Amino acid sequence: MENSAGIQASLSGRYATALFELARDSKALAKVEDSLATVAKALNESADFKALTTSPLVARAAAANAVASVAKSLKLDGTTANFLGVLAQNRRLGELPAIIRAFRQLAAAHRGETTAEVTSAHPLSTAQVDALKQQLRTRIGRDVAIDLSVDPSLLGGLVVKIGSQMIDSSIKTRLNSLAHAMKG
Repeated sequence: MENSAGIQASLSGRYATALFELARDSKALAKVEDSLATVAKALNESADFKALTTSPLVARAAAANAVASVAKSLKLDGTTANFLGVLAQNRRLGELPAIIRAFRQLAAAHRGETTAEVTSAHPLSTAQVDALKQQLRTRIGRDVAIDLSVDPSLLGGLVVKIGSQMIDSSIKTRLNSLAHAMKG
């Protein structure tokens, strides 16, 4: 499996690579990926959990204990729970969103997929995600894993990033282009 030099060059990439290799070697890749998806969802939905991961005021031991409790309540697998404890001890919980993104890229590459980062103005339905996957599969010629995020400032449309390629069909960009064109 090819590890991107770009992923390994960053701090979050090195942590993601370590977790990926540990999960792959212990044949727990799917469990860890599911647990990380649960963690990402918790980060987006819980202001308290997000504050725990980003606050420099929380001591290492307190962060480790809190993360262990969160891992238990979210029913995370042991590998992911231990990994979160290591991040807490090393004061790297703030890197969690970037680590999750890098892990998803590594897992997708391992499965022979390409990862597309999709930002929409509103949450997409399952049918919309499936249709988008099909469109991207047709365009790229291979399976696509989609990493979804929501940015209400887009007003409408999508921004899709696949590697170095970006497709921006957001209303925000169209309005900015129109305003720029009108300035002359």
